[in-house]
Amino acid sequence: MAGGHHLLLENARQVVLVCTRGERFLAGDALRSLEVLEGASLVVGTDGFIKAIGPADAIQKQFSGETFQERIDCSGKCILPGLVDAHTHPVWAGERVHEFAMKLAGATYMDIHQAGGGINFTVERTRQASEEELYSSFQQRLGCMMRAGTTLVECKSGYGLSLETELKMLRVIERARRELDIGISATYCGAHSVPKGKTASEAADDIIKNHLPRLKELGRNGEIHVDNIDVFCEKGVFDLDSTRRILRSGKDIGLQINFHGDELHPMKAAELGAELGAQAISHLEEVSDEGIAAMATARCCAVLLPTTAYMLRLKQPRARKMLDEGVIVALGSDFNPNAYCFSMPMVMHLACVNMRMSMPEALAAATINAAYALGKSHIQGSLEVGKQGDLIIISSPRWEHLIYQFGGHHELIDYVIAKGKVIYKK
Repeated sequence: MAGGHHLLLENARQVVLVCTRGERFLAGDALRSLEVLEGASLVVGTDGFIKAIGPADAIQKQFSGETFQERIDCSGKCILPGLVDAHTHPVWAGERVHEFAMKLAGATYMDIHQAGGGINFTVERTRQASEEELYSSFQQRLGCMMRAGTTLVECKSGYGLSLETELKMLRVIERARRELDIGISATYCGAHSVPKGKTASEAADDIIKNHLPRLKELGRNGEIHVDNIDVFCEKGVFDLDSTRRILRSGKDIGLQINFHGDELHPMKAAELGAELGAQAISHLEEVSDEGIAAMATARCCAVLLPTTAYMLRLKQPRARKMLDEGVIVALGSDFNPNAYCFSMPMVMHLACVNMRMSMPEALAAATINAAYALGKSHIQGSLEVGKQGDLIIISSPRWEHLIYQFGGHHELIDYVIAKGKVIYKK
């Protein structure tokens, strides 16, 4: 409809803006407390962008003669930015519930990987699955994430390893990007594992000579839109040299560098990412002190994954050291067959308890900083005028309940709204 406004959220007990001055990320002292308005209302326009936020009575006065397509009474409730999940692997076939039992009995990630399980097991099943089957399960998983408050999610390919299956996965991600309400940042992760019968160097050659030119072509003619390039830089997977070659080539065709580094072994991946101008690096359980310093200087975002360290019983990433050194810290669920978690509220809780983050730090890491990791923090990740109307409404008088009530998000979240449109209502 022309004129008027789309959505009015009235009389919230708290509106968590996260930041108010157009910051692209929050680091260091800026994380001590987030910007919160008490007794406030918020207006989203018909274009899906935020038009006004302020004290309830001031908003009421300003918009007294206006018509709204929808009004929601938020008395006694809190409004927060939609959550951003900065790292997921959500397109695959082949459950690995049997491997969870092996892990509980003491098998390591690499034990399972070398026995033909892990990524390779999922690759086999994903290659066999039809595009329609993959889309159907992917759509279901995105629905679970959205009901847990996620409005923007990074989605990786990487269970194809052959050009044909990687493109199949990317087409599935592209279809969801066009058809669904949840925001998607697409990542090409063809270097997730070294395919059987190839060396890391041969696999890197194949990606550089065949995969990336094809992606560039599909991007040019508007068939598939890919945002990021990822490599699993790890001992026994892609070494530093192969990783550097692939990431450089990805950057040359306009992709943001956003890769797995320093997870199981110290690889100097953080130093490499800082040198290449990476937007973000994930995992970092084994990052060096030098790597942390380099990331802080390069404004390269650390995407920490508390679920992975928890499920694989790895040592926790050194979030406190990173935060104290001024690194931009974001969070992701790492949703995949090895770490099956849809819920960013649970990820934030684990980050606070196991990685010693404060609640404001965790919320910033799951909103503005996660959006920064995806190069989207200019329009998403905080509640500010001119930004996209992505938000959640929770039924509690203080926003901290979203983190405090472990596993309680199903009861807490009343509404999830994307671009001003209610996409979930309890």
